[in-house]
Formats: sequence, structure tokens, C-alpha cells
Amino acid sequence: MSRRPDRQLVRGLQQRDEDAFEEMVETYQHRVFNTIYHIVGDREEAKEVTQEVFIAVFKHIDSFRGDSKFSTWLFSIATNRAKNRIKYLSRRDHKQHQNIQATTESKFDDNPDSVGHSSAKPDEEAMGRELEEVIQAGIESLKEKYRTIVVLRDVENLSYKDISEALDVPEGTVKSRLYRARSKLKSYVQEHYES
Repeated sequence: MSRRPDRQLVRGLQQRDEDAFEEMVETYQHRVFNTIYHIVGDREEAKEVTQEVFIAVFKHIDSFRGDSKFSTWLFSIATNRAKNRIKYLSRRDHKQHQNIQATTESKFDDNPDSVGHSSAKPDEEAMGRELEEVIQAGIESLKEKYRTIVVLRDVENLSYKDISEALDVPEGTVKSRLYRARSKLKSYVQEHYES
């Protein structure tokens, strides 16, 4: 089944078409989950927030005016829900760390062809996993405003314009926060990763 363009998908969602809802979830679930997971840092919380995002989109699709791309609007909802969850969890004094294996599995979800086809040597794979673990910990150590920018730009590859629209901040702010975030992340990795 070929995927319909976003404008047709939006029209279907506005008509409360269940097939459109299923198609939206199937199309965006991995990217939305990965974005939320990298912001929140907890797999179970990210699953719950991802479900909330899709329910919110379905409930509030009539408020989508088409001023931006549908995906930008969707990621705006996802990042706002993720930020709200962080605030909620911090009020509850909640802090959990996720096993690196879960992070690696989420990357495989996006590219099923890569599973089982690694040509890396075991020692290279171990170093890669260690580096991934340090990077994820570095992302989690960033303040929320920096973490969100890094995830949207470097994990989800959104454009500066799309990030600006999703977060409702000027593009210059996006670029300056991204620069600061990358500098902080680079320092963290250099301090915590032994090559």
C-alpha cells in the first residue's frame, strides 16, 4: 500500500477516517517515539507519551491550519508533550536510566535491513555501543531546551525552519542553541569516552 501525501492524510484525519489514523501512526510512530525517547530518556515514558501524541493529533486535527508541514506540527506536539513529561517527572523526583540495548534496538527499528548484517568486528561493535551510551548520557545531561534542539536536528534531521516552527522560536535561536548544545555534548563525550 502506498502512502498518501500528508494533505490527503490530514483530510482523512479531519473526517475521522480510522484508516488515515492507522496510516499516520504507521508512518510516523518510529520517528515520534525516537524523538520523545531522546528527550525524555526513558523508554516506558516515551512509549506512553508517543501514544498520547497520536491521540492528541486525532483529537485536535481540526486546529491544524496548514501554515506549516503536517510533520512539523506533529513534532511540535511531540516535543511539547515530551517537555511536559520531563517537568512532571522532575516534580515527582523521577530519574531512570535506560539500558543501552534499548537505544540500539530503537535504531534498528528504523532500518530493519541492518539487523543481523553488521560487518563490524566484536571489539568495534563494543566500542560503538560504548560511544552510543556516552552520547545518549550526554544528550540526557543537556538542559531540556538544548536537548530538544539536538534531537530534532541531529537525530530527526529536521531543517532549521521546521525546528523553528515546531518550537516557535526564531531560526537564529535554533542555530545558537544547537551550537551551544553540540559544544556541550562534544565536551561531555571527550570527558567520558576513552577511545
